[in-house]
Formats: sequence, structure tokens, C-alpha cells
Amino acid sequence: MGLRLKFNLVLLLVFGAGMAVSAYVSHRLLDENAKQETLRSAGLMMESALSMRSYTVAQVKPLLTAQLATTFLPQTVPAYAATEVFNKLRSKYPDFSYKEATLNPTNPRDRAVDWESDIVQKFRGDEKVTELVGERDTPTGRMLYIARPITITDPACLACHSVPAAAPASMLKIYGDSNGFGWKHMETIGAQVVSVPMSLPLANAQRTFATFMISLGSVF
Repeated sequence: MGLRLKFNLVLLLVFGAGMAVSAYVSHRLLDENAKQETLRSAGLMMESALSMRSYTVAQVKPLLTAQLATTFLPQTVPAYAATEVFNKLRSKYPDFSYKEATLNPTNPRDRAVDWESDIVQKFRGDEKVTELVGERDTPTGRMLYIARPITITDPACLACHSVPAAAPASMLKIYGDSNGFGWKHMETIGAQVVSVPMSLPLANAQRTFATFMISLGSVF
């Protein structure tokens, strides 16, 4: 084997090793950046939901309190207001979702499904856990979720959720007396769950990775 051939083989091995290392590192970084981008979107949605809840409690409910004695207005309920706002968002972005997943909800649409119930139970099992972040596969692709506990910190909430006899009659007319009762002060009854698709950020990361590798290969 000639010296030139040996040199070329060594150069080829070095090039191959360099390409492999570059591919591994860049792919990891791009995937992590895609995840962080998705996480920022989910975090923004969560903060928007919290803002809507606060706005409803501070500015909407006080204006309608007098009507609640005869007519129950779900628009005065923070969870309802936040959910309705994000349902409007879903008309344009159907893969994004916000849910106040509850084990024993007043409104049936808020009932936690299996994977959401698991999240709620984690919060109930450890009060020190204030946020959970995870990924799951769905029929529309991989989703990233952020979840935070819903804990009854305000005793005033029990006026509607302790026993049916204490709840407004106007609320019972809409939702009945079978669900959403028996809550206790400082009990974690559910979780706010924001789900955001990872498909677009991951696809962008893959395109960037392919472009980088082609450019790197062309240099050599």
C-alpha cells in the first residue's frame, strides 16, 4: 500500500469521524432547541390562561354578582373563561389545547382522561411538585405538555363546590347536583394542562440539520 493511499485512508477516516461527531452534536442541539421553542410556546399559553383567570375574578365576576342569585353565568367562572378563550384559538390552531382537567368537575367537558388523571394524582401525591413537563404521542403527532396543579386555596370556592345544598340553585339547574361537589380547602382537584405540537419545530430542526450536513460535506 502506497504512502499516498495510506494518507488518503487516514484522511477519510478522520473526515468520517469528524462528520459523525458533528452530526451527533448538531442533531442533539437542534432537537433540544426545538423542544425549548415548543416549551416557550406552551409557557406563554399557560401564562395567558392564568391572566384570563385573574381578569375574570378581578373585573368580570364583580360586575355580574347581583345576577348570579337568579341566573348562573358560567362566564364568571375563571376556568370557563380561560377554556372558552383557548377554544377560540383552536379554531385556527387545532393542535394547541388548554384544559382544566378535573377529577370531579362541575362541567363534564373538564373531566380528566386517563393520562390527565395520572398527572393530577402526581400533584396530589406530592404538594411540593408545582409543575410537570412531558411529551406524549397522539394521532396528530408528538405533543409537549405543561401541567400545573389546581388547588382550592380560596375557601370562597366551596360555596359552590362543598355540598349541593350550598350551591346556587341557578347553577344546579345547568349542571345538576351529581358532579363538582365534595371539594375541600387546600385539596388539589385537577390540573391546568397546556398541550403544544412539536411537529413544526422538529421538522424545522431536521431541515436545518440536513442543510448543515450537506454544507459541511460540500466543504470537504
